[in-house]
Amino acid sequence: MPADPWWKRTIIYQVYPRSFQDSNGDGVGDLAGIRQRLDYLTWLGVGAIWISPIFPSPMADFGYDISDYCAIDPVFGSLAEFELLLRDAHARGLKVILDYVPNHTSDRHPWFVESRASRDSAKRDWYIWRDGKPDGAPPNNWISQFGGPAWTFDEQTAQYYLHSFLPQQPDLNWRNDAVRAAMFGVLRFWLDRGVDGFRVDVLWLLIKDAALRDNPPNPAYLPTQAAINRTLSLHNADQPDIHALVAQMRAVLDGYGERLLIGEIYLPFERLATYYGEGLRGVHLPFNFALINARWDAATIGTLIREYEASLPAGGWPNWVLGNHDQPRIAARVGAAQARVAAMLLLTLRGTPTMYYGDEIGMPRVDVPPEFAQDPWERREPGLGLGRDPSRTPMQWDETPNAGFTRGGPWLPLEQEFKARNVADQTADAASMLALNRALIALRNGQEALSVGDQRIVDVRDNVLLFERSHDDETFLVALNFGQASQPLPALAEHDIVLSTRMDDDTARSGALRADEGLILKRR
Repeated sequence: MPADPWWKRTIIYQVYPRSFQDSNGDGVGDLAGIRQRLDYLTWLGVGAIWISPIFPSPMADFGYDISDYCAIDPVFGSLAEFELLLRDAHARGLKVILDYVPNHTSDRHPWFVESRASRDSAKRDWYIWRDGKPDGAPPNNWISQFGGPAWTFDEQTAQYYLHSFLPQQPDLNWRNDAVRAAMFGVLRFWLDRGVDGFRVDVLWLLIKDAALRDNPPNPAYLPTQAAINRTLSLHNADQPDIHALVAQMRAVLDGYGERLLIGEIYLPFERLATYYGEGLRGVHLPFNFALINARWDAATIGTLIREYEASLPAGGWPNWVLGNHDQPRIAARVGAAQARVAAMLLLTLRGTPTMYYGDEIGMPRVDVPPEFAQDPWERREPGLGLGRDPSRTPMQWDETPNAGFTRGGPWLPLEQEFKARNVADQTADAASMLALNRALIALRNGQEALSVGDQRIVDVRDNVLLFERSHDDETFLVALNFGQASQPLPALAEHDIVLSTRMDDDTARSGALRADEGLILKRR
């Protein structure tokens, strides 16, 4: 493999297909809609698009309950339309990454239909079935990620089946070699069509404790937390056997040349790093979500950067994520001014960055009234603020009705202020959030130091983080003010300002780093 494969230099842009662009007026985004917006993505400067699930599904969890891994759901289009999208993306130099959901299928998948038909079914062991306890209770105390028991009793065969999420999402048994063969066949189906990689959903959950032991109680649990936190996920997640499985998965991709394997893994750094695999034969990029959950101040961010870099195995390439379809948007977490600082942080740190659609224009949390809620998690655990709908609302393209997303009724409500926050208006505004993101991306793409260069934290003080990126004889200094007060910046004496998050040159005149400002400077 070359020293710098494409996935080290690229910027990944996540598209939530239901909400990106609707081409046919049914209120739901689709593949033809994504295809219509490819020129926007190339104009923005990203190099790869990750598309959330587009496969046939009853939509109990909006595509994460798959009934056919090797087809396209009609709501999104057809396999022929996907191949057109892939062709057109590749023609523009864009890589295409698909979501791979291997932990569970839909309960309507033919495999599960056959599995639950009888205890003697040839596919019975493709899923995890167990007798209840003598008193009829579930086999153990595991909790669904969406609340409630992780077991559902099947009246027809008088056994429980495991589901880490909804009852409509039964878990596959990855200890079964036939399951592995079938699911690796799914990878090959899409690789044969030219897909450039996969983001593997809930990778750390695939293998369960063989004895299905109870999880211990969580002594730190609070009633305001999601039910899944009542116990510690000691036996239903991050099992030692997972790494051999990941290596097998990686081997499938390696048979197709330079393809990318990303793992969704919510774990501490020291455990996350193990998913690179022995000899780096695991996933290329175990997703690093530290910025999503971190307290937003310079000291905290500086510490997590150091700890993350220190945790990486030799040769392991880092990555950074600010938001996704499961998390509150960055502008909702830190505010509009700090969202600009966050964009500069994401796009200057060492490692592959992943952007979430709409963050480039500063889309905020969009309040979704209870009567319009779609997310099953919100419906199962109401009142805890767990719903993901506010981060999945339609992309805001222009001032026309429904923000240019659809000519029909959108599947989720739009932000009320979309006429003041959309791609068209921000394209025309040289100081907009979109203009900042585009400038950051262009700078990163054009400078070796900012894409594949070395990194060194210079200082953290007074809520300001300073770090350097360097390559050969070129060095950039990134200065980020996480606070609401201006701070002196002596480095201005020996550096030239390249870019401010304010998209102006006032810092050069004032001689200080302004409140809520980030700067990229180049050493003279």
